[in-house]
Amino acid sequence: MSSTVFLGNLPVWVTADDIKAWLVADNLVADSVKVIRNPETQESKGFAFIEAPNEEEMNLIIRRFDRAPLEDRLLRANPAQPPRPFPNGAQEAAA
Repeated sequence: MSSTVFLGNLPVWVTADDIKAWLVADNLVADSVKVIRNPETQESKGFAFIEAPNEEEMNLIIRRFDRAPLEDRLLRANPAQPPRPFPNGAQEAAA
């Protein structure tokens, strides 16, 4: 099972460094953090993936961030789903 967390409903200003700092402040461990961005504008799409070292740490991250308030919104955190295949075997262009 993957230990990746989907973190959604992020404001566009949030960076991977912001998320890493939040994790450190709560003594949580992540192997990597990736904020998903529009390849043309580089603006955040409002979600990120956090790769946890194991399932236990993934669950701690989810408990900490799911429905946590940030500005005027509630964050969403849950186990990431595997990527869906593209229709007709097409592949997404490299960013």
